[in-house]
Amino acid sequence: MGSDHSHGAVEGTPRRRLLIAFAITASVFVIEVVGSVITGSLALLIDAAHMLTDVIGLGMAVTAAQLMNRAPTDRHTWGLRRAEVLGALTQAALLLGVGLFALVEGIRRLFEPPEISSGALLFFGVVGLVANIASLLVLLSGRKKNLNMRAAFLEVLNDALGSVGVIASAIAITAFGWYQADAVAGILIALLIIPRTLILLRTAGSVLLESTPPGLNLQDVRRHLLELPHVIAVHDLHASQVSTDLPTLTAHVVVDDGLNGEESAQLLRSLQMCVSDHFPVSIEHSTFQIEPQSHFGEHRTHA
Repeated sequence: MGSDHSHGAVEGTPRRRLLIAFAITASVFVIEVVGSVITGSLALLIDAAHMLTDVIGLGMAVTAAQLMNRAPTDRHTWGLRRAEVLGALTQAALLLGVGLFALVEGIRRLFEPPEISSGALLFFGVVGLVANIASLLVLLSGRKKNLNMRAAFLEVLNDALGSVGVIASAIAITAFGWYQADAVAGILIALLIIPRTLILLRTAGSVLLESTPPGLNLQDVRRHLLELPHVIAVHDLHASQVSTDLPTLTAHVVVDDGLNGEESAQLLRSLQMCVSDHFPVSIEHSTFQIEPQSHFGEHRTHA
């Protein structure tokens, strides 16, 4: 017995916003590559490399958004909802690589700072910041829809912080002749990128490993289910996520032997309402197997 909730195509995945952000980011990437060649700046080169990962990442985000909107089939019974997680995981891996490169190269340049054209560096930094702010505004309202959008927003936010670092290093070089400022900016960008990337990797990995949805305590769920009338035991209780916006739960529920059909139907509705409405994580897609106490089944060997 289970709930009859639809898990069809995702509505509202903002592909158009992702496409706009992709176009802006790709344009700025080309500009920053030219700027890094002209100025010789590490901070600008790292920001350009970061932009490249964003171009790739946003491209994957657009693709994932398209796949997520496909309806379920007999072959893919959940649709392609998990494309969200795979896209975010790949984006995070790219970001981590850029962050580690920036950290290593920044430390090296602290001891061997090259001469940098601060005026051109400032110009390209401002261009990058303006473009990143435009992309952030485009993605702002959709950033909480799913992990795919969160990853895209995070990438652009990191770019904006990188542009701020480029601008700050240009000002420091102009005002004080301190060429190490470029390396310091590169290191700071790396230190901003890496922790956020690790969080994103952990979140994506948690979904792929079918961990219990964050905020849902299965012991509380079990305790609450046991309080329902006629419920004697609950076993094989599992909760996971197909995607960050689709938590699922299954359980075997042992009940009194004398339960009739109408009482079983009422109990099933109560079980579904319990996991849908009572806990911080609302589970709209739940499946319960109701077993009479005399049933010679799994509840004799499983907790």
